[in-house]
Amino acid sequence: MLYYLFTYLDREYDFFGAGVFQYISFRAGMATLVSLLIAMIFGGKLIKVLQRKQVGESIRDLGLEGQLEKRGTPTMGGLIILFAILVPTLLFARLDNIYILLMLVSTVWLGLIGFLDDYIKVFKKNKEGLAGRFKILGQVGLGLIVGLTLYFSDDVTVRQYVFSDGSTSAVNATSKFMDVKSMITTIPFRKNNELDYCNLFAFAGPLFQDWSCYLYIPFVILIITAVSNGANITDGIDGLAAGTSAIIGMTLAIFTYVSGNTIFADYLDIMFIPNSGELAIFCLAFVGACVGFLWYNTYPAQVFMGDTGSLAIGGIIAVLALIVRKELLIPILCGIFLVENLSVMLQVSYFKYTRKKYGEGRRIFKMSPLHHHYQKSGYHESKIVGRFWIVGIMLAILTLATLKLR
Repeated sequence: MLYYLFTYLDREYDFFGAGVFQYISFRAGMATLVSLLIAMIFGGKLIKVLQRKQVGESIRDLGLEGQLEKRGTPTMGGLIILFAILVPTLLFARLDNIYILLMLVSTVWLGLIGFLDDYIKVFKKNKEGLAGRFKILGQVGLGLIVGLTLYFSDDVTVRQYVFSDGSTSAVNATSKFMDVKSMITTIPFRKNNELDYCNLFAFAGPLFQDWSCYLYIPFVILIITAVSNGANITDGIDGLAAGTSAIIGMTLAIFTYVSGNTIFADYLDIMFIPNSGELAIFCLAFVGACVGFLWYNTYPAQVFMGDTGSLAIGGIIAVLALIVRKELLIPILCGIFLVENLSVMLQVSYFKYTRKKYGEGRRIFKMSPLHHHYQKSGYHESKIVGRFWIVGIMLAILTLATLKLR
């Protein structure tokens, strides 16, 4: 909103300093600052409201040190994160940008699903919360919206060298650099690091090639569901999910900025995605919201984000990666979420297998998700969180290195 106001003031009245709002870097910096302030100021007020309403977390006794001390800690703190993302984005981003609109829809959509789950748990006193099938249905619904938009919208393009017959290729004397509708994505650690979803089954003939593009939408659904659930599972100890998400968000902010800047995209030899640079504003608002939330969520936590926050931040990360065509980097960038998810899947699968084979279920880990395994091993949760953050930073650096490691 402020972008349009100051653009008008600069154009009509040559208002002093108004032109600075044309720069994404300035607006992204302002979005970060406002997001932090909102999270820290609004967060404290919301915690007091939640305490008065007795919106406390019901804790199951899993035999973990210090676990029962958290009983009654306010939950639904994800509202702090959502508010701190949405307000700066609405203030500083261009609202006619297809990618910004997609991120706003994704944030509100999964935030509402998480809020319903927390509301049922807290106010309806139903520990199960929203039925799993409804959560999955909501995630699939968002996946359809995102997938169909990215696939069909004429505003979603990449800039490529195009021959006169319309085919794309590397630069040569007969090609032109122009914005085209394309379903290419980035393959890490490969010299010619672009993959076109529409060519996945080209070897099987034109009929299969025509249908291969439609595999993109189920793939989008799978990514959004997996990453949002991964973030949800990771939110098990104080500060883990928020801190890890801030690291991931900062990495995606870099990707969005360089992918939307012709100079950086050309220098790094990566695909240029027109209008994607605006997403840096959203990404840094997201980072500011997560860091601001850590003011209250680090050990000992004064508030938990609940599903309101964890489902939303996972979905946000997934959609951002899809927009900048870096979804194949998610296993590296979101390695913490992946390992947490896998630890649960392996534990459950192995327990069922051994119970069926030996009559007694056996475990790989002392407890899953993985962070609880380390708690059972005697590590304090602050040390676990700190070390997981360090691993997350290493994974983020490796992800950024893929810009040049081919």
